[in-house]
Amino acid sequence: MTTPDFRPTHVIPQDGLSAWESPDPSRPTVPLDALLPVQLIDRLGDWGRVVCANGWSAWVDGRLLIAVPQAPPAAGSPLTRTADPRPLLARVEEALTRYRSAAEDLADGRLDGQSFRGRTQGQRIGVVVDGESLWLYDGEHERWVYCDGTRLSTFAASEKPAAAAREPVSKEASAGGREPTRVVTYEEDDRSDV
Repeated sequence: MTTPDFRPTHVIPQDGLSAWESPDPSRPTVPLDALLPVQLIDRLGDWGRVVCANGWSAWVDGRLLIAVPQAPPAAGSPLTRTADPRPLLARVEEALTRYRSAAEDLADGRLDGQSFRGRTQGQRIGVVVDGESLWLYDGEHERWVYCDGTRLSTFAASEKPAAAAREPVSKEASAGGREPTRVVTYEEDDRSDV
């Protein structure tokens, strides 16, 4: 039986999705069927708690949910923290500037190879631009994001979900103010231990 006020915010990826009773990989439950409409009601780091139309809920890898298309944000309305591309663009620009500076110092003989490695160690930058489409690597969250010029959405994640501080999901946020996500598949051998 469908809950009367159920409004899906996401659907499950086409290959289905592993689910857990709580945000803990040691507590698996029944996997969710492909393309099942769900409502995202809570977040804890990479984990997302979803509710199905019949009221059943489970925790899933929230990065793998596919957002139900929403109307674009109204002109002049502020973007949500996770959808605004500008902070990530600034971080990528700063990391590239630091790398370029170290490379120039190495080329001009002001740095030796070991010092260059020390200055660049841990930096991870990824940028692909194709016309209006942009893909950026977000090293802070270990994910690739897609940007259409107005908002970011997760495109691929390199790690399984991790817990962090709880981020409340209000009715308004679950209805469209949250970051849309895209399908990401784990390698088959990784998926067996999910």
